[in-house]
Amino acid sequence: MSGANRIPGKGRLTPARTARFTVDGRILTALEGDSVASALLANGIHLVGRSFKYHRPRGILTAGPEEPNALLDISRDSARRQPNVRAPVQEVFDGMRVQTQNRWPSLSMDIGAVNDLLSPFFAAGFYYKTFMWPKSFWHKIYEPIIRRAAGLGVAPTEDDTDHYANRYAHCDVMVVGGGVAGLTAALAAAETGASVIICDEQPEMGGAFHYDTGAVIDGVSGYDWAQATVAKLKAMDNVTVLTRTTAFGYYNHNFLGLAERITDHIAKPAKGLPRERLWQVRAKKVVLATGAIERHMVFANNDRPGIMLASAARTYLNHFGVAVGAKVAVYTAHDSAYEAAIDLKKAGVTIAAIIDCREKPGEAVLAEARALGIEVLTGHGVTDTSGRLRVKTISVQRNSGGSTRKIDVDALLVSAGWTPSVHLFSQSRGKLKFDAAKDRFLPDVYVQESLCVGACNGTDDLSDLLAEAHAAGSQFAKETGADGATAAIPNGKNAFAWTGGMIGAAQGAGRDTTVKAFIDFQHDVCAKDIRLAVREGMHSIEHIKRFTTNGMASDQGKLSNMHGLAIAAEMLGKDIPQVGLTTFRAPYTPVTFGTLINHSRGELFDPTRKTPMHDLETALGADFEDVGNWKRAWYYPKPGEDMHAAVNRECKTVREVAGVFNASTLGKIEVVGPDAAKFLNLLYTNPWDSLKPGKARYGIMTRDDGFIYDDGVVGRLAEDRFHVTTTTGGAARVLNHMEDYLQTEFPELKVWLTSASEQWAVIAVQGPKAREIIEPFIEGIDISNEAFPHMSVAEGKFCGVPTRLFRVSFTGEVGFEINVPADYGASVFETVWKRAESLGACLYGTETMHVLRAEKGYIIVGQDTDGTLTPDDANYGWAVSKKKTDFVGIRGLKRPDLVASGRKQLVGLLTKDPNEVLEEGAQIVANPNQPKPMTMLGHVTSSYWSENLGRSIAIATVAGGRAKMGETLYVPMPDKTIAVEVTDMVFFDKEGGRIHG
Repeated sequence: MSGANRIPGKGRLTPARTARFTVDGRILTALEGDSVASALLANGIHLVGRSFKYHRPRGILTAGPEEPNALLDISRDSARRQPNVRAPVQEVFDGMRVQTQNRWPSLSMDIGAVNDLLSPFFAAGFYYKTFMWPKSFWHKIYEPIIRRAAGLGVAPTEDDTDHYANRYAHCDVMVVGGGVAGLTAALAAAETGASVIICDEQPEMGGAFHYDTGAVIDGVSGYDWAQATVAKLKAMDNVTVLTRTTAFGYYNHNFLGLAERITDHIAKPAKGLPRERLWQVRAKKVVLATGAIERHMVFANNDRPGIMLASAARTYLNHFGVAVGAKVAVYTAHDSAYEAAIDLKKAGVTIAAIIDCREKPGEAVLAEARALGIEVLTGHGVTDTSGRLRVKTISVQRNSGGSTRKIDVDALLVSAGWTPSVHLFSQSRGKLKFDAAKDRFLPDVYVQESLCVGACNGTDDLSDLLAEAHAAGSQFAKETGADGATAAIPNGKNAFAWTGGMIGAAQGAGRDTTVKAFIDFQHDVCAKDIRLAVREGMHSIEHIKRFTTNGMASDQGKLSNMHGLAIAAEMLGKDIPQVGLTTFRAPYTPVTFGTLINHSRGELFDPTRKTPMHDLETALGADFEDVGNWKRAWYYPKPGEDMHAAVNRECKTVREVAGVFNASTLGKIEVVGPDAAKFLNLLYTNPWDSLKPGKARYGIMTRDDGFIYDDGVVGRLAEDRFHVTTTTGGAARVLNHMEDYLQTEFPELKVWLTSASEQWAVIAVQGPKAREIIEPFIEGIDISNEAFPHMSVAEGKFCGVPTRLFRVSFTGEVGFEINVPADYGASVFETVWKRAESLGACLYGTETMHVLRAEKGYIIVGQDTDGTLTPDDANYGWAVSKKKTDFVGIRGLKRPDLVASGRKQLVGLLTKDPNEVLEEGAQIVANPNQPKPMTMLGHVTSSYWSENLGRSIAIATVAGGRAKMGETLYVPMPDKTIAVEVTDMVFFDKEGGRIHG
């Protein structure tokens, strides 16, 4: 047997299967399946850490994820270390190295414990008062000290050698919790044929049956029934069973985040296995069977090692076979703790006494305890404890007063009843109601397609719980369309009916300001701190939380919130529901950065995206630039050419002959449905119902505030189908913008949106010979000027593959954009280029594209706009329909300040010296001799040398710009001031004849 505290015949672990691990260098032995907490207790170790503020000795308090004390540093090797791992959750594996935290030089002799002696100076809120003066000390003294003191563990500095997986899943019914309620609901749903996912954070399902040995279902023990049910679920093709998986977040539209621990319990994980997997699940229906969390009792020095929850002691005994002490006392306000005393007594452990603060506990448990010879002190309370590194004695007194009795113990079990775990329900935006009879909040108003069952719904009786869970599972499955028959409701019975709750558990706690009665163990928040917060004027529970830091530790108040709330309510003279609850935020329990970041690290942290033509462009000599995540051909230098020479040549060639350009990075969205035109009317400033199939139109999209959000050409392929293009950087946000409005503002519209950005490769051919270049490859489309004028779109074939051909131009020349399936992008590009090259055309890149579009006064959203320009500011007021009564941004555009004179407007700039090229971003002033700081009129947004014009050109935002046409303004630079003339934005082919061929 490993560990002196193992009890022969108890527990479910196999004695012959052991694992060796170290704790602060000390070699220990555990059984396979032990948690770190159970292994430490088996070896007689209760002291596992020091508290955050006072550095008080702390022991294992729980057997679950709500553990606030036993946070350890776990490592397999130097490159696989993780701090702040909860000991009851982490399974032992062979070779594990455990380090205790937040202590120096050792756990038993920690110099930081001096803070406990100085605790009168560290009352709640002391930092708000202390660190405010003198002001100059904050950055120099206070902040560095606070930052060094913050946190419990030490963050790893080594690279994480593990990898993490990600999976998206859909199901009819998602069941969170693998206890009796969850298993019953999952089986009832699965038997109908519905697809079911069930998850539980434990290594094996069963929930409370890990400790509750008295329940019987269908004639067998609850634990055996649970394992048989799990086996049945795993054998069903329509069920996914996830153990070691925590549902940490419940988001809109029944979307849940799950964190699955895959190899954290394995000594030597197989190569290729991920450490953890993030599940992102979208469910039609969600059943929450998240159980309840036991509350501790609040009394002086209730934090000593050896003091733990009664249910935790039962778990360590009945599942792991470990006795938490040799002489154990129980302090309770609830019947469930009696069962812990009864189980330990039957296992041969001495029960010193049961102290019950109630006068009348449940008759059945009271009779059973006394029949076993256990002394029961009703109407009594524990007033204090002693023991430096482990509890040694408890002081007991009648509630009405009188003499104090000391009882020798080496462990004290506590229970103030149970708090339903409503965290996920609250994250779903559900509303709670207060059950005054048992001092607990329960689910009330549901916002999403979910139901709570079992202990989290306040259902205590096993028979009622089975009926409730079975009904939820079968009802939800049938509502999703499943029509199979479910089996009968399981027949179950509890060993005892429970009574009791938190009433009296925290009464009077903290009134004596000389003692520490802990509520939040990790942050060292005492009952007296809550009382002080109220006396200081904090009447909102949110203010009390922040003043005291109650519930702000890594356990997020799972143990402390209800006690803090009860004491605050008592101080304020209000009922608990009047004081309210703090917010239950995701994640439910801490989730590692690795799980959340997943594949997004290293080269994939900011993935490089390449078009289908990338390798071909590389072979053709392209120099690339990064545009967002994309690699785009910047220019194509010939031997001996620098960037400027290459761009100048490309600009001239496109205007005189033609150029071929890779435009595949454009965002492309398919908008389909009978209401597609109506939807686009609401999203864009332009009208779309008047656009005929086979035609295209330039569109501007504004935000609610009326400022330009994105632009692009939209082609109408049919009455109910549009091909929408966006800027390269705007593809994702425009789709998100559209989906947001479709789902939240216009859900009645019959429209479907599909991202097609990667589906189509796009080859733009621009210039006088553009039609001649592409004509031999066109099938099924007449591209003559008469049949296919500017702003036309048609479907046919190009080089024998399907195409969507647009007659559009971003250069002001005759232009075509050839959309072909991405798989054919490189071959079509190569074919087009060979013919273009034979006709004297060139390849051109993004820099040339920028120069050519600036020559024509075409803007680039995000470069010439900055989120503060309206369409009119950008000289695109013509694109805003005067007849439409509604579109996104219409109200914003009517605001007085958006139509006022003097707004910054886009204009052209010509330098007095034609060879002077302005710097982009340079500021513009009216008078260069004015005192500093100068009054800035605007700034240069785009600036280039134009080989076609033989001079520099620029676009800028200038206050009242259109009214300043012909005026001279100035651009002050560090070494000189440059004079510029304000002009319109069209520098080349002002009449626009070239674009029409």
